[in-house]
Amino acid sequence: MLRSLLSAFLMYSRIPVPQVEWKEENRRYSLGFFPLVGAVIGGLVFLWRLLCGNISAGPWIFAAGAVLIPVLVTGGIHLDGFCDVTDAKASYGDREKKLEIMADPHIGSFAVIHLGLYLIIQTILFAHAYALRTAAVISCGYVLSRGLSGMCAVLCRAARKEGTLQSFVRPSHRRATLSMLLFFIIASAAGMAAADLIAGLAALICAALTVIYCRRSAYKSFGGFSGDVCGWFMQLCEISILAAAVLSAYI
Repeated sequence: MLRSLLSAFLMYSRIPVPQVEWKEENRRYSLGFFPLVGAVIGGLVFLWRLLCGNISAGPWIFAAGAVLIPVLVTGGIHLDGFCDVTDAKASYGDREKKLEIMADPHIGSFAVIHLGLYLIIQTILFAHAYALRTAAVISCGYVLSRGLSGMCAVLCRAARKEGTLQSFVRPSHRRATLSMLLFFIIASAAGMAAADLIAGLAALICAALTVIYCRRSAYKSFGGFSGDVCGWFMQLCEISILAAAVLSAYI
């Protein structure tokens, strides 16, 4: 279990942890621990909000830090997936062509445009998420998005038989992994509702709708989920949670 936890942090974060050997038995429960990376991100975002309040930093300083924190923790691995999927979908090629584009390490113009727009919208939304209760809901969302991403990886059809994602899915203890992911999903949902009932429920609804949309889109465009598709899903899920939490306060 400890080696699986370390494998999850080694793959999905840049947090320094002890190295473990890259073999299947060390990744048996890694996907189940994946939401803990989100817990670290959410905790840091919330602590950053508390610090901004204590030093009287404005909402835009908070927004800049909140956008930067996930990138620093993960190294941008999920944003990379977002860019790859954006380029592939923008090609309007057949399934094989899209999978080939996703495997290309280069970034295309469509990905640059969408990434720029994503970060601008995310910064604006964070600037309006300065209330502590709203920040708490969003912080829990990082756990929820990774729990849902892990569920999609295990339960949904795979776009490729091989790849980084399958190196975690194939050796996983399915029942234990799903139980762990379900626990984190329920815990994060409860935390969101406890922080702010209306914003929490709105965020949960948007997260569920994102799962439905991304699953349909992934099956249609790529034949299933891959590591890049899971990263794309997570970025959409997190910004939808952010938007729901912010807009529900105004409504």
